[in-house]
Amino acid sequence: MPRLSRDLATWLIYLQLGLWGYFNYGFGPIVPLLRAEQGTSAAVAGLHSTAIAVGAVAGGALYPHLSRRFGRGPVLWACQAVIGACVLGYVLLPAYFAVTIGLTVVIATAGIAAIGGIVSALSERHGPAGPAAISEANAVACAAGLAAPLIIGATIRAGWGWRAGLALLVALITLVAVVAKIKGVRVPSGPASSQPVVAGTGLPVPPADADRVAAAAGAGPVRPRSARLPGAYWLAWGMMTVTGAVEVVLSMWTAEVLRGQVGLSAGAATAVMSAMVGGMFAGRLVGARIALRLSSIPLYFGALALSLAGFTVFWTAGSAVVAVAGLVVVGLGNAMHYPLAISLAVAAAPGQADRAAGVASYSMAVSFGAGPLLLGLVADQVGAHTAFLFIPLLIAGAAYLAWRFAATARTPLTPALAADPA
Repeated sequence: MPRLSRDLATWLIYLQLGLWGYFNYGFGPIVPLLRAEQGTSAAVAGLHSTAIAVGAVAGGALYPHLSRRFGRGPVLWACQAVIGACVLGYVLLPAYFAVTIGLTVVIATAGIAAIGGIVSALSERHGPAGPAAISEANAVACAAGLAAPLIIGATIRAGWGWRAGLALLVALITLVAVVAKIKGVRVPSGPASSQPVVAGTGLPVPPADADRVAAAAGAGPVRPRSARLPGAYWLAWGMMTVTGAVEVVLSMWTAEVLRGQVGLSAGAATAVMSAMVGGMFAGRLVGARIALRLSSIPLYFGALALSLAGFTVFWTAGSAVVAVAGLVVVGLGNAMHYPLAISLAVAAAPGQADRAAGVASYSMAVSFGAGPLLLGLVADQVGAHTAFLFIPLLIAGAAYLAWRFAATARTPLTPALAADPA
């Protein structure tokens, strides 16, 4: 059975994803406040979500090139610096629409690029235990996501405004960087067995010099440049896209369904959304343990089944209590969709972890761009509650892609199969 070893570098990566989670989950409640300040319509304010999709494409495209040129660690720290600078922009600059849209694109670019580095670092460092590590990292992000709206709400109630709650992220980024510097913790740049080192130092060779070092030793290039991503990778990419659409559709439309279906007020319906995030947090903590014992594809099917069961309870609920219970179960199932799919995607492209993780971020852009739009078009015709039947279709599509993946993959890609038989 694979074993997950959490060294200081792993905890550093967890915290870096948690910092992104603080912004990602905290920004949603801020958008209506920005809309009020800017005097825009709901549709115009919703363009901030489009800006995140644009940033996802840019971050995914840039990350493989940046990591190859500068190294994974420097790129991750640069992303944190950009996020901090943009947060200061939200806090200090006038809240003009063009300003906030521009900041959102840049911060999403840095955040998605950072996710690429985080996923590839955890996958390479932990091997067969990679899905468990990625699940735990996402649990940390969920924990930050639970805290962010509460902190921002508290600063608003205290009369300090939402900017004070968002500004805390700058202090947290600085604190993590200082602690990492004092402890001398480095973000792993690749598998210890294959990473070239500078003679006499034990330090990794800069990525820009890695191929030259390999050539001098009579070996081939360290970093593949033009190899195509295999078909199995694209099936896993599709799994991420479909289940990503499930998550974003639920996050954007569940409150409206709660208002219409069980009669909750707008404030109560928004607060109830934390039930799903809480379910995701718990699911990723528990799922990380299960991922060390169960192969990824069966676990993925189980997660899809759990999401479908929770959705059924939520969609048929006649009371708020039952609806909340359904959302918790949905969160438990949704928790493992992304960690398992991204782990399978990276494993399906051996030797191309950074590129695979970078291209994977395009799936997020498709999910953010297409999912809410399609459901919105249907909801305009039949109402949000009926339109939500789109979600079981997405879950069925994800199950089909996972079945195809299991049949297509030519190498052992699950933790149990990838473990050393000795």
